[in-house]
Amino acid sequence: MSVPPSRAPLRLPHVFCSLVLLVLLTGCGTGGFSGTDLSGATTERAPANGVPGPPGTTASPAGPPVPAASPQPTEIPGLGPKTRAAIPAEARQAFVVTGESPDSNRSTAVLYTRDGPAGPGWRAALGPWPAHNALNGWTAEHWEGDLRSPVGVFTLTAAGGRLDPPDTALPYDLSPDFAVTGEGFHGEPLEGSFDYVVAIDYNRLPGTSPLDHTRPLGEERGGGIWVHVDHGGPTQGCVSVTEDRMKELLTALDPGLAPVIVMGDAESLGR
Repeated sequence: MSVPPSRAPLRLPHVFCSLVLLVLLTGCGTGGFSGTDLSGATTERAPANGVPGPPGTTASPAGPPVPAASPQPTEIPGLGPKTRAAIPAEARQAFVVTGESPDSNRSTAVLYTRDGPAGPGWRAALGPWPAHNALNGWTAEHWEGDLRSPVGVFTLTAAGGRLDPPDTALPYDLSPDFAVTGEGFHGEPLEGSFDYVVAIDYNRLPGTSPLDHTRPLGEERGGGIWVHVDHGGPTQGCVSVTEDRMKELLTALDPGLAPVIVMGDAESLGR
């Protein structure tokens, strides 16, 4: 006896059954997903293409891995590539003295620091402070008596003065020979100008007392270029800031950080 057609069992094609089973096993999505395993830890399924991105990249849902952005090092403002290249790689302190113009005796001083050569870059630590430089301004080739301050990057390795120093890590020569008398170019008294000084290593032996008169380039190229206490007017070649600023500078400078002075007019330093 045959079964009536309305009661016949439903037979699905083998291909359709296989497709249903495949969907049940794989779920709705075709890419990876985030989940939590039994230990409570978050897990990541590999991307659909099965190729994870390299370290330091993030996966893009519509394309290949995108490199993660890295912060750019912070450079000292106003310095051009030539000046930046002259700063030693090991220097982590830079006292930047920027003149208003090549023939100006007024400047601005800022102490910059950085954590290391591979750190995020330079940041201002002290300043800006008003400063004086030589009467006639700046020069890239200093000569004795030209009344100009030398342009360049020079190390700072020693200090001294007539008065007991503040808490400083620099070698400090306490001596009455730092006494000075007379008047400056504007008739201002010079007394006390050398109460605190930091020697600028232009035409001198680094690490020696500021009073050392050795001139490796010759006497005609000048010397005795210091950072010292401001007397209210231009200098013969030095850089000067007020007494309280000198104390701050002496306290901050650390020979372990290989400090340098970057000095010159704004146009020269911007090269």
